[in-house]
Amino acid sequence: MGTGHYFWAIFYFTSLCSASLANNAKINFREKEKKVLDQILGAGKYDARIRPSGINGTANLPTLVQVNMFLRSISKIDDYKMEYSVQLTFREQWTDERLKFDDIQGRLKYLTLTEANRVWMPDLFFSNEKEGHFHNIIMPNVYIRIFPNGSVLYSIRISLTLACPMNLKLYPLDRQICSLRMASYGWTTNDLVFLWKEGDPVQVVKNLHLPRFTLEKFLTDYCNSKTNTGEYSCLKVDLLFKREFSYYLIQIYIPCCMLVIVSWVSFWLDQGAVPARVSLGVTTLLTMATQTSGINASLPPVSYTKAIDVWTGVCLTFVFGALLEFALVNYASRSGLNKANMHKENMKKKRRDLEQASLDAASDLLDTDSNATFAMASQYSRGAGLQKPLVRHPGDPLALEKLRQCEVHMQPPKRPSCCKTWLSKFPTRQCSRSKRIDVISRITFPLVFALFNLVYWSTYLFREEEDEVPLGFV
Repeated sequence: MGTGHYFWAIFYFTSLCSASLANNAKINFREKEKKVLDQILGAGKYDARIRPSGINGTANLPTLVQVNMFLRSISKIDDYKMEYSVQLTFREQWTDERLKFDDIQGRLKYLTLTEANRVWMPDLFFSNEKEGHFHNIIMPNVYIRIFPNGSVLYSIRISLTLACPMNLKLYPLDRQICSLRMASYGWTTNDLVFLWKEGDPVQVVKNLHLPRFTLEKFLTDYCNSKTNTGEYSCLKVDLLFKREFSYYLIQIYIPCCMLVIVSWVSFWLDQGAVPARVSLGVTTLLTMATQTSGINASLPPVSYTKAIDVWTGVCLTFVFGALLEFALVNYASRSGLNKANMHKENMKKKRRDLEQASLDAASDLLDTDSNATFAMASQYSRGAGLQKPLVRHPGDPLALEKLRQCEVHMQPPKRPSCCKTWLSKFPTRQCSRSKRIDVISRITFPLVFALFNLVYWSTYLFREEEDEVPLGFV
């Protein structure tokens, strides 16, 4: 061959290579995806009503569906309705042998669909759902990926409001377990089985913030159920929420303590300040009752006693007891004054009787002594024959004794001192009872309230730690 033939052969080979490379560079893989989708999902080639075969294409085994989810947010936990709202990205993955395709030497990693009705879908539903909706802004937040080996990945973003039965015995020192349950609606375990994806089946966003709770832990488990129509596969996620106590400490416990302490101020007021003590007691009692009704308005009417009920009930009892204490003090004060007045009148009457008796005895003694002296003098005059009257000598012992007795009986009562007169205006013996009640209340009420706090916090904090928690949380 000549030099020209070699040249043309090389030129032809170079042209073919460059054309092949140009064709490969111009291949539209999106068009290839369309052709593959039409090939595997074309009319008469795929029926979405038929479930996929089991492992390795075995028709008698159930289809295995692996589930995992990503918790994006938990917006609220409602104590009154006993429900909580969550937004999550939910994923399911299974294998459908009918959807295998050629990946063009690894150039087609997967096919993407946005219409879930084009392929078979598991009939999963959320058994404790109250409300739910999909997200369609800006486009429907759903996609389906079909891999070359026939594996199907279904992902969707949904918002759910789920029921969460709560035990409020320890409220607000409680922990609540809220579940998210997923089950098959029509396929039994002979046809469909749900499994948690190995590794990390549940992910939670890092900056998850809740208004009054903290998500402590979560546990994945199985909850298959048996009915008259068969056994159905079920998955569940238990979320353990701990209630934040600082909010209730500031809004409930501290104000209640302040109201109880304010009611004790009446113990230090004067007993005669009736309007002040009554106004203080009634005001604190009404405020405490309003506080209690406001707390109960935000909670469901349960049949058992909650920890907050014990607290508000005891605080209300202390405030009411302070009001009753003033009533008792007022009654004791009035009864004491009445007794004091009666005692004073009796003492005055006895004093007058003693003074009158003393005067009567002195006058009788003077009359008797004068008559006896006159008779003795007459007899002495007649017997001695003397005409002189009988004269009483200063040294006569009998006369001195009689005179002394007369002076004692005629001595006027001693006048009380100014101090005793001022103290007599305050019958302390009778008034000490009402004052003693106030003094005892100043000490007893705070001590009893402090003892109640010790018992209350010890009991409920220990019960919080010993509360029943599933074994998976321990």
